[in-house]
Amino acid sequence: MAQIPSLDHAPINLVALREQAQKELIQVLSSVRGKKVLILDPKLSGPLALIAQPTLLKENGVENLYHLSADPVPSECKNVLYLVRPRIALMKLISSQITQDNIQKLQKSHTLVFCPRRTIVCEKVLEEEGILNNVTILEYPLHFIPFDEDVLSLELDTAFKETKVDGDLSAIWYLARAITLLQSQFGVIPNIKGKGKAAVQVADILTRMQREQNPDTTAAAVTPEIDTMILIDRQVDLVTPMCWQLTYEGLIDEFLTLSNGAVELDPSIMGITQPGVKKAKVPLNSSDKLYRELRDLNFGVVGQVLRNKATSMKQDYNEVTGGGPQHQSVSELKDFVKKLNALPELTRHTNIAQHLSTYTTKSKFLTRLSIEQTLVEGQSYDISFEYVEEMIHRQEPLTSVLRLLVLLSLTSGGLQKKHFDYLRREFLHAYGFEHLFTLSNLEKAGLLRKQEAKNSWQNIKRGLKLVVEDQDDANPTDVSYVFSGYAPLSIRLVQQALKGGWKAVDDLLKLLPGQSFDKKQGVTPDHGVPSREGSVREGSVTSDSAPAVDGRRAVVLVVFIGGVTFAEISALRFLGAQEGMKYDFVVATTKLINGTTLLKSMVEEG
Repeated sequence: MAQIPSLDHAPINLVALREQAQKELIQVLSSVRGKKVLILDPKLSGPLALIAQPTLLKENGVENLYHLSADPVPSECKNVLYLVRPRIALMKLISSQITQDNIQKLQKSHTLVFCPRRTIVCEKVLEEEGILNNVTILEYPLHFIPFDEDVLSLELDTAFKETKVDGDLSAIWYLARAITLLQSQFGVIPNIKGKGKAAVQVADILTRMQREQNPDTTAAAVTPEIDTMILIDRQVDLVTPMCWQLTYEGLIDEFLTLSNGAVELDPSIMGITQPGVKKAKVPLNSSDKLYRELRDLNFGVVGQVLRNKATSMKQDYNEVTGGGPQHQSVSELKDFVKKLNALPELTRHTNIAQHLSTYTTKSKFLTRLSIEQTLVEGQSYDISFEYVEEMIHRQEPLTSVLRLLVLLSLTSGGLQKKHFDYLRREFLHAYGFEHLFTLSNLEKAGLLRKQEAKNSWQNIKRGLKLVVEDQDDANPTDVSYVFSGYAPLSIRLVQQALKGGWKAVDDLLKLLPGQSFDKKQGVTPDHGVPSREGSVREGSVTSDSAPAVDGRRAVVLVVFIGGVTFAEISALRFLGAQEGMKYDFVVATTKLINGTTLLKSMVEEG
């Protein structure tokens, strides 16, 4: 199965979005004539694989492909093309390689392509390194990458840290630019709602970009295909990513690391005995029909679903072989053969699920899960504190400790002062004093703090019904099944926004970080072109304001600024599948994350 998903059933034409990215990549490659060697930023390699097959690179003159590193490029090709994110560390690596080529008097032509755009800071580094005049600089405006039929990502690894800790708003600008380009293709989104500081910033930049555009060349004349956009700042809901995801896809990400639509597994897990195979790369997207069926289920249900399918296939086999071909109609045989074609998928997911169960059945995992659930319920502060203390003393993996420590802080309105100071001291003794900066980052981002006079989590939990008792994970009626009883705060906000707006829960919203807003992008009454003045105005939108287009459901774009988890995506898919639902959901984000990857971006190694 290909790593690139088909996107055939997407609510909007994401194939066109991918084709546009391919076209622009071809233009970049074609700008360097003849054979060339392509040197990739390692962080771009995976996302690029979701845009273009290797054959496209070869067809456009790429002779060899390497990841950018400190090592010299083992190629005699005269044309060297670098495709990188605008990062200072990468500029120094590139400068070093070009300087070496110049010292050796190699007659090479160097082209540096920034993705998605060049920055003054990077050009300044190149100038200081003395190689700015030795390179041709281009841009590859790769913005939203279609990860699946309903998921778009910018794949900006450090967007949350940059915006919340470093004060660098580049990711905010990139996101606003990506949404602007999305609107140029699918029409101006009439309704915009948002919560959190970053959501306000994105909306403000969107307004400015819209005003700066020539109205004759914008998407204003295009009938909007997206009815509503909901912008959610990750900082508004930091509890959700700190909890262990309990969907099939979420657990794959937690334990096996789902990266760019694929996982790399030990061959033995997949039953591969071929010598010399170090890792088996397994694509996981909606093109795999069984994965499409399993991905959003609570993992506790997955084993039974797989057993039922295997039993059904076995019964069909016995009927075909036992009854004799004379008793089988052609159509029955054809149906059986179709089922046999699904056998590789069944084997693949049985192997993966079996491997995941080796983690989920351990007492350590179950104890951790129990602690998480009591924290979300706002109970057992002392027991949870002692558990975190034990984890530190056992020197368990750093991000694992931080994840529970942060969850304790978030659901308790902060740590008691004596505990705050004590755990900080114990943590630094256990993991090194260089992590003083890590703890500082967590405080700046609102992930770790001292206890305030009042714990607002209890009011938020009750008001938005975040904890649901007696949830049947096998036959769920609420999004809380993705965490076996905890409904993601972010998804509750989406539900409320579409059920009648956020005014009804205004008091609760004030307990969460940042402003909330509910606006309309204005249009002129004659031909739908956005007005030049006040192109965004205050207004309210209810679920009744989302008309169906040509009998289709209205599309809602939910944008997570700072990252989204697979469990949250599953929850939105669950909502979209409910009877009577008026919407199809598309998720856009700066990065696909879990609690571990989010915290890793905050860790300072010293």
